[in-house]
Amino acid sequence: MTYKFKTMPSPVGTLTLVASDAGLAAILWENDRPGRVKLGALEEAPDHPLLIEAERQIRDYFAGERTSFSIPLDFRGTDFQKSVWAALLTIPFGETRSYGEIARQIGRPSASRAVGAANGRNPISIVAPCHRVIGTNGALTGFAGGLEAKELLLRLENRSVLV
Repeated sequence: MTYKFKTMPSPVGTLTLVASDAGLAAILWENDRPGRVKLGALEEAPDHPLLIEAERQIRDYFAGERTSFSIPLDFRGTDFQKSVWAALLTIPFGETRSYGEIARQIGRPSASRAVGAANGRNPISIVAPCHRVIGTNGALTGFAGGLEAKELLLRLENRSVLV
């Protein structure tokens, strides 16, 4: 399968939006770790309708005009990863959850570390809000886009208490 992609500027750097035939498959960071998100061949498609809509919604989010997304998503990963990523989609705008809370939510209360690993491989950052997952003590923890980007996203969502 060949994925289609386009890039867009954002307050957290250039983002690469990637679509499959089924939906948005990835949002890659400007300095993303190679191989963090496993994709097939990529073909640039700046006029791809889904990518245009994804860019519009992400721009609206950064402008403070959007609190949720309504584009089809195509998560590719293990069943466990998909369960973590589905849980991310339930975290309300402006709220956070700990890795332990996500582990309990998916019925794997002792899997906090595995949740952290799956969170780190979330292919659809921002839309599937892995930035809303923080340490149990409220500390910001690892983030594919970097901790500065994570803090910016949380501040954008009016999260006033950051450790």
